[in-house]
This record gives sequence, structure tokens and C-alpha cells, in this order.
Amino acid sequence: MAAVNQDVVEKFLDSNPAFAKEYYDSHFRAQVISNMLSTSKNTNVDTTNYHNLSSTEESEMVFDMVRDLQENLQMEKAMFNLMRHLCFVMRADRMSLFMYRQRNGTAELATRIFNVSKDATLEDCLVPPDSEIVYPLDTGIVGHVASVKKMVNVPDVTQVGKPSKIKNETFLELYVYCNWVQFYYRKEPLDVTGWTIKNVLSMPIVNKKEEIVGVATFYNRKDGKPFDEMDETLMESLTQFLGWSVLNPDTYEKMNKLENRKDIFQDMVLYHVKCRKDEIQNILNTREVYGKEPDECDEEELEAILAETLIDSEQSEIFEFHFCDFEHSEMDLVKCGISMYYELGVVDKFHIPREALVRFVYSLSKGYRRITYHNWRHGFNVGQTMFTLLMTGDLKRYYTDLEAMAMLTAGLCHDIDHRGTNNLYQMKSGNPLAKLHGSSILERHHLEFGKTLLRDDALNIYQNLNRRQHELVIHLMDIAIIATDLALYFKTLLGCQAMFQKIVDQSKTYESWDDWTKYMMLETTRKEIVMAMMMTACDLSAIAKPWEIQSKVALSVAAEFWEQGDLERTVLEQQPIPMMDRNKAADLPKLQCGFIDFVCAFVYKEFSRFHVEITPMLERLLNNRKEWNALKEEHEAKLAMLEEAKKAKEEAASANSVAQPGENFQNYYNYSCDPKSKLQPK
Repeated sequence: MAAVNQDVVEKFLDSNPAFAKEYYDSHFRAQVISNMLSTSKNTNVDTTNYHNLSSTEESEMVFDMVRDLQENLQMEKAMFNLMRHLCFVMRADRMSLFMYRQRNGTAELATRIFNVSKDATLEDCLVPPDSEIVYPLDTGIVGHVASVKKMVNVPDVTQVGKPSKIKNETFLELYVYCNWVQFYYRKEPLDVTGWTIKNVLSMPIVNKKEEIVGVATFYNRKDGKPFDEMDETLMESLTQFLGWSVLNPDTYEKMNKLENRKDIFQDMVLYHVKCRKDEIQNILNTREVYGKEPDECDEEELEAILAETLIDSEQSEIFEFHFCDFEHSEMDLVKCGISMYYELGVVDKFHIPREALVRFVYSLSKGYRRITYHNWRHGFNVGQTMFTLLMTGDLKRYYTDLEAMAMLTAGLCHDIDHRGTNNLYQMKSGNPLAKLHGSSILERHHLEFGKTLLRDDALNIYQNLNRRQHELVIHLMDIAIIATDLALYFKTLLGCQAMFQKIVDQSKTYESWDDWTKYMMLETTRKEIVMAMMMTACDLSAIAKPWEIQSKVALSVAAEFWEQGDLERTVLEQQPIPMMDRNKAADLPKLQCGFIDFVCAFVYKEFSRFHVEITPMLERLLNNRKEWNALKEEHEAKLAMLEEAKKAKEEAASANSVAQPGENFQNYYNYSCDPKSKLQPK
């Protein structure tokens, strides 16, 4: 009989994977699992020599994973570390975890930890609540895996759609959404590193009751080969052994409770914010006209009422950069907000239900708190300026109707539920929002609040968009609202300005305006840069209003800052910065001049250079700069006079003359309270 050596055995096992699996299961699997549970040796594993690892070393490594899970109180960190280990064990380039949940009675998958690789960090891969990707179970391979609770192995993604090439499933499409960028399996790279998807192994995760908990998906075996049956077997063994202990019943229950609490919170918010049946009658007075509720009327009947109810656009001046909200009630602004959607031409084009549109804008107005400055009036003014930049400023030429609708909506939503204090105060005071959002705290809250409203069927103006259209408008809202974080703008100031200025410069090299427009419309990145700068221009637009408006709004802004300063002094026991200190109110003109010079001037100068139609904003900005500078000089002159008077009194005192006590303070008080001062509210 021929001698049997190791090479012969390995060759036989490689040629008979089914037998190898059966033999392993019956002779070694129990011992390996036992070793996993019993060993306590700490082994350092060299990730560069995977194929040289013994089964014992692999067992000890898996045990380290389990111990890490049991000892680490931070579930996300434990899950992330586990996934990195699994990527190594499976020889996979990347891995993602999708969580299953029931929300509002609908089963769905949501990203939890995404795009994990050997060199990734938890911060890069952990998906925050406001950026999670959610889709139903009838979408993509991962949705299908969750539905049927069976593994899917795609050896070659270029053959997706060819049943003979896909193991376990004849699936037509895999859809993945990552970091706000959507992509389908294709040959070209999916990110700046040149990475492409070649093969996929997707595995359902179930609990002890065989209920679906999530889906783990691996991408690209490192040796370039497809995932094979041994990989499937290894994955099955790992999931069966671990039971994905990080997703044990207790943890899973906690996660479900968190989701339930989130749903309850959203219900509470909607109850107080959502436009009520009696409130909608202020605009859609169907009871008076038709004797029935709005949802009992057809679109033509509702349209007829709106034609009579809404304020004429020319009369309200919503197309004007000098628009003033002082003469309008908050309900008038709701009506003007509705009118802007009509003027954009999106109501009919995207089949926005009239009742949903009215309820949405009305609910936005209720979602803004009644605070000194960041209230509904400010929210509306930002939306109106966005509308005016698009229409009167002619920037609409670069954007589709769908994009323009998203930009208007972002403007109206951008500060909803603002608390009257800035991001730094949220962090200093330990506000839960600061713990939920690591950066752009309030901006992310405003964004999530707006999305919460849009998720309600009665308020969802996007309800008749298809999937791709819906993803685009949400993507643009994400970019636009986060762009209003001035701290983020300052952090990348030179980069933002340079990119925008480069676009403006480039526009001047085109002889044909139509050619330039066509070029811009095809350049998504440039359009998003311009949109982000538009949001900055909109958020700061009060500085570019006529002086009689700007001076009054500036006092409202300052008053809100001083209110925060009072909180910092009393609650946090800290000295506020000069801008927040009401004891330095007289420095407001100086602060305004600095704000115009270092923040606002570039924005409006470049937009005026970009589109001459926007020049009125720059002209009013420069005029306001003169007005503030005049007040600054007046204040400095009076301070100089006070200083001279003080010096004269000191000289007189030194000559044995007695000054009246409190006289200097009275002089300063008389100046600060001078009824003729231009800074006094009307």
C-alpha cells in the first residue's frame, strides 16, 4: 500500500471539502470549542502569517475575542474589536454589521458598525443615529439574508444577476450605502483608495429563539479568491459558538428598549409640534368652505382654498433680498413658506400632497422655540434667503428642481428646536445632546429633528419621491444643515474659501454662460460646495439687510448672546467672553465691524462676483459696516472724553479739589442709556 504522508492527506481534503467538513465536525469541532472556552493563555498573533496559525492559536484568539466582549462595558467598542478579529479570521478585506429592528410596525435593517477593516478605527466605522442607513428587508442581499435567515455567497459580483454564479440565492442586485455616497456593485473604484467589491459573504445573525438579530457581511477575501465552503463553515461555527454574545438577549433587549424609547420620544415631540386638526384650519379652512376635513377633500379642492389663502408673492416680497419679516405675523410666514414651494414649481412636479405641505411648514413653525433670536422668524428668513439666492440670484440654473426643493427645506429646518445657547454651552453644561453628537451638536440635532418630521406620513412632503430621489434630498439636507456650523466653517476657513473662490474664478474663464452652466450642473462636488456657501450666506443674511432691519436684528442676536452669558456666569460659574457679556454691551459696534470684516465680507463679495444679481447683499453689507463703524467711533470718542474728564478730575484732586463720588459712573450710565442712541430698540 502506498505511503500516506501530510501532502497526500492535504491534497485529498482539498479535493473533498464535504468530507473534510464532516470529519472536522465529528472529530475536532467539539474539542476546539472546548479549548476556546477553557484556555486562558494570552497569545500574540502575527496578522501577517495567517496561514501559519495553528488551530490552537486560532482558538485562543477567538477566546480573546469573547473575553474582550465580556469584560468591555462599551458594547460598540467590543463589537468593533470583534469585527476586526473576524475580518482577520475570515481573511476578509472589510466587514459591516447591519442590525435588524421593528420600528412603527415595519421590519428594517440599519447600519450599526460599517466598513470595518484591519486599520480602521471605531470613530470611522460607528454610524451615529443621525447618519444611519435604513432600508426595508426587500432591499439588497443583506435584506434578503435577514428575510430568509440563510447565508448568501457571491463569488463574483460582476456576475450578479446570473443565477449560476451565485451560491444559495439567485439575487439580482446588491445595494450598499456608505458615508452619504450610494453605489452599486461595479468595476470602478468605490472610494478614493481605489477599493472595489469583488466578492461577498453575507451571514444572518440569530438569537437563541432563532429570531433574526442582524446581518454580518464580509467583502473581498485577501488572497483574491472567492469565499469558499470552508469560509462558510468557519463563519457558521463562529456564529453558532459565539451566538454573537455581544447580541445576547440582555443586550438585544436593551437595544430594543432604546429603540422603543426613541420611538416614544418621537411620538411626544410630534404630539407637541405636529400641526393639529384645528390649527390647519387657519390655512386650509375646509370646515368652513366644504364642511369636511382636509383629508376628506381632493387635491383640487385644497388647491382652490390655497389660491385664496396664500399671500401674493409680489406683495410679500419673498423674491427680494431686502425682505423684512417685521410686518408679517408668524402665520403669514407659514403661508409665505408654502408659497415658496409653489414658486419653485415642485408641488405639482413631485406630487406633494397639499395637506402634507401645509402641515409640514406649519409644524416647522411650531418646532422652533419661542426664544430671543433663533426662533421661527430666523428659520424662515434663512429659508427665504435660500429661495431668493436660487430665484433672484439666478443660482437655480445649476440645480435641478429636486435639489432646489431640498435646499429650501434645509433652510427652513436648519435651526429647528434651537435652545438659544451655542454648541460650546451644550458641552460645558453636559447637555445630553453633546453626549449624543460628538461634533456640530446643535446642527445634527436640527437635522435629526427635521428628518423626524419628514418620517411622519402626514408631514412627509417627500412621500411620492422614488428611492433615489429621496436619498438625494436627504443627502443634500445633511450637507446643507451641517454647513451652518460656523465653528466647522472657521476650522476649514481657508479651504472653504479657496474652493469657492476657485469656482468663482473658473466661471470667469467661460465665454458662454450656457457652457458654464452645463459644466456646473455635471459637477456634483462643485455644486455642493456652492450650496454649502449659500447656506452660510443665508444664515448670516441679517447682516446684509437694510440698516433699519440689521440694527434691530443685531440687538436680538446680542440679547440672546447675553442671556447665554448670564447662564455661564450663574450656572457654570464662568466668566463669559466679551461677545456674551452684557456688561460689555457698548462694545457691540466694534464686535459687529470685526464680524463683518473677518466672517461676512468674503462670502458676499465672492457671491456678488459670481452672480451680479446678488450684489445688493454686498452693498447693504458695506453700508452696514459704515453704520457700525460710525457707532464704534462715536463710542470711542465718548470713552476718550470720559477718560479726559477722569484725568482732569484726578489732577484737580491732586490739587486738593474734591470730586463728587460716583460722578464718572453717572456719566457712563447716561451714555449707555442715552435715548438718542441708534442701538436702542424701537
